[in-house]
Amino acid sequence: MSLNVKVYNQEGKEVKDLSISEAVFAIKPKKSVLHQVFNAMLANTREPWADTKNKGEVSGGGKKPWKQKGTGRARHGSIRSPLWKGGGVTFGPLTSRNYKQKINQKMKAVATRMCLTDKVAVGHFLVVESLPADGKSKTLVALRKALAGSGKSTMILTPGMDKNIIKAASNLTKLKVQIVKDVNVVDLLNNLFVITTPEGVQILEKRLTK
Repeated sequence: MSLNVKVYNQEGKEVKDLSISEAVFAIKPKKSVLHQVFNAMLANTREPWADTKNKGEVSGGGKKPWKQKGTGRARHGSIRSPLWKGGGVTFGPLTSRNYKQKINQKMKAVATRMCLTDKVAVGHFLVVESLPADGKSKTLVALRKALAGSGKSTMILTPGMDKNIIKAASNLTKLKVQIVKDVNVVDLLNNLFVITTPEGVQILEKRLTK
């Protein structure tokens, strides 16, 4: 089954309808799946930075601070103990901590389809005949202004590595360029609008219906 979206030229005028797959762009969303995938992907980019030393890593304290008995004081074996100021830390954070969460490819694909479904439903998935090829920012700005949502956070999905689009968008705010095969849930949730080409749509459908 399929549904249609409008295709625009670089002046922002409608030129034709494009049939897109309901299996990719019209599925029932589940917030729990989106939440799980989004959080897992953020966790997988997290790097631990806090690091503490245990009693075996702090300096000093090789000698027993006082004899075991006869002083009237509590027994201590080393000033490296966590009980002492400057001693080791018990169960403190370590840079070796692993924040990564496992998430399978099928769930990632489902969540990506849910995000694309939402974009299409609210008119935030825009298809253009072609993307500017001159590598100039002003041309890309003109295209963005000609389409809906000008000034809103936007991601351009290119069918492959497109150096001209990357160059044109390099100094533009609220505009991100991503290759279709690499787009994910975090990208889609962090950008309000998506712009791509019919070829980009075709690659999305092939990738997400495997």
